[in-house]
Amino acid sequence: MKKIILASQSPRRRELLKKLNIDFSAVSPDYDEKIDTDIFSEKLIENIAEQKALSILNSVSRCIVISADTVVVCQNKILGKPKNETQAVQMLEFLSGKTHKVVTSVNIIDSETKKSLTRSVTSYVTFNNLEKSTIENYVKTRKPLDKAGSYGIQELDETFIKEVKGSFDNIVGLPTETVKEMLSEFQK
Repeated sequence: MKKIILASQSPRRRELLKKLNIDFSAVSPDYDEKIDTDIFSEKLIENIAEQKALSILNSVSRCIVISADTVVVCQNKILGKPKNETQAVQMLEFLSGKTHKVVTSVNIIDSETKKSLTRSVTSYVTFNNLEKSTIENYVKTRKPLDKAGSYGIQELDETFIKEVKGSFDNIVGLPTETVKEMLSEFQK
């Protein structure tokens, strides 16, 4: 197997990829992830994942590049990373008592053959009706400020989550089972 490069500096994605017991290095992609719309489209997220991989392709050789982009979507509206604590509170209030989806698009490309695969995985999270004080206390930890939708599911207690359907790893930021399947297609 060729050297694996994860086009991400996300500590969560690095931890998830380690679960697959493969050697890899992480490189920060040179791509602005800014989304100009809040209307969800799977193609939009897949394009961002692909552009992240392509942004490092010229600086690497003989390797497989893995990249991903994750968004939280509620009522077909993309909830990105909050700009500040006020926006984080607003997002969590919007998610309170609702089911939303978490979509991660993964792109894997071979730097030599240029073979490229992209897949998207959707998981569903239902929040309980949250007290404003619960939301504010979580936001004060500053943990939600670098996360899509203003939360990291791995750090929430049972007061937040009513139900999860689908891949938990996907909600954290990288659907490991899908990545494993995709990588097997590069060994053929």
